[in-house]
Amino acid sequence: MFIIVNEFCERFSYYGMKAVLTLYFLNYLHWDENLSTTVYHAFSGLCYFTPIIGAPIADAWLGKFNTIFWLSILYVVGHVIKSVGAIPTVGSTEVHVALSVVGLIAIALGTGGIKPCVSAFGGDQFNEEHVQERAKFFSIFYLSINAGSLISTFVTPVLRGDVQCFGTDCYALAFGVPAALMFFALIVFVSGSGMYKKNPPQGNILGSVFKCIGFAIKNRWNHRSKAHPKREHWLDWATEKYPKKLITEVKMVTKVLFLYIPLPMFWALFDQQGSRWTLQATRMNTDFKGFVAQPDQMQILNPLLILILIPVFDLGIYPLIKLCKINFKPLPKMTVGMIIAALAFGVATVVEFKINETIPDPPKSGESFLQVMNLAGGEVTINGPGNVQFKEPALNLNDYKDPEYLKMKFEGTQTVTVSWGGDPCLVTVNDTAAYTVVVQDSGCRQIKDPFEKPSNGLAAVRFINLMNEAVYNITFGDIDISVEAEGETVYKTLKRAKVIATARIGSTEYSIDLGLLDFGGAYTAVLTGVRGTEITVVVGEDIPANSFHVAWQIPQYFLISAGEVMFSITGLEFSYSQAPASMKSVLQAGWLLTVAFGNVIVLIVAQAGSLEQWAEFILFGALLIAVAIIFSIMAYFYVPVNPDDLKDEDEKADLDEKKAVPDFFEMSPDNNFEEKKTKI
Repeated sequence: MFIIVNEFCERFSYYGMKAVLTLYFLNYLHWDENLSTTVYHAFSGLCYFTPIIGAPIADAWLGKFNTIFWLSILYVVGHVIKSVGAIPTVGSTEVHVALSVVGLIAIALGTGGIKPCVSAFGGDQFNEEHVQERAKFFSIFYLSINAGSLISTFVTPVLRGDVQCFGTDCYALAFGVPAALMFFALIVFVSGSGMYKKNPPQGNILGSVFKCIGFAIKNRWNHRSKAHPKREHWLDWATEKYPKKLITEVKMVTKVLFLYIPLPMFWALFDQQGSRWTLQATRMNTDFKGFVAQPDQMQILNPLLILILIPVFDLGIYPLIKLCKINFKPLPKMTVGMIIAALAFGVATVVEFKINETIPDPPKSGESFLQVMNLAGGEVTINGPGNVQFKEPALNLNDYKDPEYLKMKFEGTQTVTVSWGGDPCLVTVNDTAAYTVVVQDSGCRQIKDPFEKPSNGLAAVRFINLMNEAVYNITFGDIDISVEAEGETVYKTLKRAKVIATARIGSTEYSIDLGLLDFGGAYTAVLTGVRGTEITVVVGEDIPANSFHVAWQIPQYFLISAGEVMFSITGLEFSYSQAPASMKSVLQAGWLLTVAFGNVIVLIVAQAGSLEQWAEFILFGALLIAVAIIFSIMAYFYVPVNPDDLKDEDEKADLDEKKAVPDFFEMSPDNNFEEKKTKI
């Protein structure tokens, strides 16, 4: 029970912190999407490289209990450093970056180091005859992993987005709660110390494998001349130093490890749920009719679907396939899992196309956009480049409709003439840029528009003041700005919300009802006058809000989860069945390394940063299809092995003798065990 609770809290800690990590990089450290994705996958990869450090420490030096204990302390320290780095008042941005990197490295060493030890330590608590009890433990153990992931992936984005601290999203709390859970996990684990069975270190089998392989390669190189006869297998060159049994076991392991070579590509796709798919969700509408999901909360679908799909496959799909007389072996299952994961990225590509359809195209080279907000008494004439003329009627503030951007074709810089009842106004514009010209009876003024959707699902709003009095301290959320008489402000970003701001004219306080500022929308709020305790305002939508709903991500999460069930669970079972008893930890380390290398693939592609997102999704899907074909060919030629075949003749004879004893007992009419032993 202590180990189960420890694993639940540790997984809550890890997945909860990781769920908000990409948006932390993006919004708090202000890194771009490619750098955020790169560091996210570098961290994920490191978490799966470090098990090859933790396993030898446990096997050859400290033992499993002490390794879990000391690395858990490092784990907690890493979480604390990470949480402190998320407090805005602690130092500069450089300090935050340094603390974040140090914290993530410590967390990676902690979680990766204990990863191969905890499950094995739990298995050590059962004697060999307690097979059913051990199987039940591992079932509950796996359930605790998914439960921790499921709950934390829902909770920490809420702590980040729905709780405000230091005037912004509360990343310090979102990291602090996982830190507290990891500390609690350590306390629970230590509390059971007196009841654990603590096996002493058994020797570094992983090190023995590497030494055996290294000696075989070195010996073969030293005897590379034709004078030395070839040996049946390259590992046979280690026979001068290592026993035949170890060499045979290493042959079995390397045979399976060779099959692992294509597998990182699956994890390259799978782990993008926390990076590229989360960033995709920031460009979508996450309002579920009153419940507003955080973009990083969509990751909850994976552990939730896993808990649903495992029994569906085990109790439904696989038995049906068996009834159809189809021998669905492990390696073909893994191949199908890869193909399903590739289809998930096909769906993600379609979703990306649909999102892009809702995003207005910015002005290209040789093109400029001009929006005229005509607040004068009569019609305005715009004379653009090439004697192109536009007319813009006066806006009706009682029935406000957004003016449209006029598209003008020219290269470089041009002058646009805006004329109405007063003196004409000359406006200088450039191609690849967008502008708003505010026209009033007293004159006109030009504003350069960013003409892009606010990032990360935020809304943006700017103010134009038509009054002859300045409006001070327009306050809402963490925004506090002022706008001069007949002046304007730049865009300010905020989280999606229905906004009623407070403001001050002179010493009198007023309210401003801005209505709903929605995901990804850019708005212009025109302050027109005062009525009672309220400043009257008309709000126009310059750039439309996100309209494609995040629920369309559900199919891709379903497919990637189905692919995980067929690929990951089957792969672990297959690896276990093909490994000698002494080498199961080696294959476990090899399996974890495939996850690490998968993350390396993503960070290389992300750092290149030359593809549009939809093209990147297609690239990953196509690569996984190609890898699935290669893997299926490798699987076709793979000959399964039986680890029992490793037993030498003496072991087999001893096993046969043991098997013979129950038969003798069965034949004897005497029920007294001691007497039977005497007769033997």
